[in-house]
Amino acid sequence: MPIRSNLLVDEISEHSPIHELEANEVLLRLWNRDHTLWSDSSDEIDNRLGWLDSPREMTKALPAILEFAEDVRQDFSHVLLLGMGGSSLAPELFARVFGAFDGYPDLHVLDSTDPAAVLHYTKSLNPKDTLYIVSTKSGGTVETLSFFKHFYNQVNAAVGAAGAGSHFVAITDPGSSLESLAGQYKFRKVFLNDPNIGGRFSALSYFGLVPAALLGIDVGAILEQARFAAHNDSPYSPRSLGLNMGALIAYALGMNRDKLTFIASPDLEPFVDWAEQLIAESTGKAGVGILPLLAETISDDTLYGPDRQFVALAFGDETGVVGRVANLRAPSLSLILDDEYDLGGLFFHWEVAVAIACHMMGVNPFDQPDVESAKRRAQEMVKAYQASGELPPIDSAPLDIKSLESFLGTSEPGSYVALQAFIQPTPAATRALESLQTAIVHRTGMACTIGFGPRFLHSTGQLHKGDGGKGLFIQFVSTPETDVPIPDEAGKPDSSISFGVLKQAQAHGDARALRDAGRKVITFTLAGNDLDPILELADLLDP
Repeated sequence: MPIRSNLLVDEISEHSPIHELEANEVLLRLWNRDHTLWSDSSDEIDNRLGWLDSPREMTKALPAILEFAEDVRQDFSHVLLLGMGGSSLAPELFARVFGAFDGYPDLHVLDSTDPAAVLHYTKSLNPKDTLYIVSTKSGGTVETLSFFKHFYNQVNAAVGAAGAGSHFVAITDPGSSLESLAGQYKFRKVFLNDPNIGGRFSALSYFGLVPAALLGIDVGAILEQARFAAHNDSPYSPRSLGLNMGALIAYALGMNRDKLTFIASPDLEPFVDWAEQLIAESTGKAGVGILPLLAETISDDTLYGPDRQFVALAFGDETGVVGRVANLRAPSLSLILDDEYDLGGLFFHWEVAVAIACHMMGVNPFDQPDVESAKRRAQEMVKAYQASGELPPIDSAPLDIKSLESFLGTSEPGSYVALQAFIQPTPAATRALESLQTAIVHRTGMACTIGFGPRFLHSTGQLHKGDGGKGLFIQFVSTPETDVPIPDEAGKPDSSISFGVLKQAQAHGDARALRDAGRKVITFTLAGNDLDPILELADLLDP
């Protein structure tokens, strides 16, 4: 079934960009891989448009995926995916929306370097019964490879070196270092993805579909909806949903509405995490950007400022979500799904929409020029630690309401707040951060996002440094109660760095990169994963 939609913006009918996009044959040029839609240079464009073929090409690969899933379900009760960003967000979405079908293993996702998060899966999953998916496009993602070395040693200790490799699967690009590593350690299977697909556009490739199949999800139905969406978004379709979506969000951006706020039914909220990376990392550069966020929990919708545009995301029988968005009388888009399998079409429509919006914004949706700055700063801190045994001094503020209020007072019209939590990502931590988020919106009226680090560095980190500089960044960085060493080499015990040190380096490296970019940052240090200080700040800010 097609995804039903309703686009609402009073001004767009009179000054519609749709006619101009159609006159310029933008969809045809997209499908023809015309890099001049975004840039005179073809760099990081010509080799990033393979996602257009994913619905068709992955249908051909479906028998092999299903055969693998059937084989795995006989041997394992759990699957732990080790990945970051585009390698982990779609699998997590599938696990949260669908869950595991009867007779299939549960799927878990590790994308946090917090030692408590690593220990959680180390203790809760029996290595003998667990399959580990090592998922990284480049093959060199430091977090993913650190996870691999740690868990390989756990499996090695449990089953022995001869059988350890059979507990691991790789998803990566051809020729990557991970492909070589998989051969060295005799992985059970290696899925080589189309190298012309960027990470945030990879949901409908092996990166998303292999984990989905392991859950027992009908991947064929997902791809059927994706093919339907691709047909709808073809140059010959009378009304492309992706084109209209992209035109709306870019047009609303021109009205200074740069906060794209999703109001979603609870079962579809996980989709926003995936969309957040796609939208933020694609649009947030060259001094512009669209900030995506899940609607904050607030007491009154009138608190939403004039810098917002909205997306309603719901199933067909959930009229309350759509009605709420319509009542806001702001530029909005309502997307109505018949069932969970419509997510296949939703992935594709949003990928087209972002490509169209970036064309209208004049930015390349496929690069991430500011991501490396945080990585470089973190690497500098790691090298300093390895040389001296200590991390460089950290600029941390007193953890009190005075510091927070003073920092929030530096806001300007159109500012937003980003809560960046380098702590264990648990439901309790999410609730604590949401309480502070609500208090900030009530107190200031500013949009407020929540991100767990280092996960968000692979999602919104590009926008934080590449947009117009409107963000106020509040870091919460925990010191570990128990640290976990990262093996220097899989299968060997020697270690020169721990997950706790890596997390600290990433947090403070990002703070330095943000300051280098002229952003406003404040860092609060938490003892262990104690959430009480966050809750106290929320109570004091919004009594």
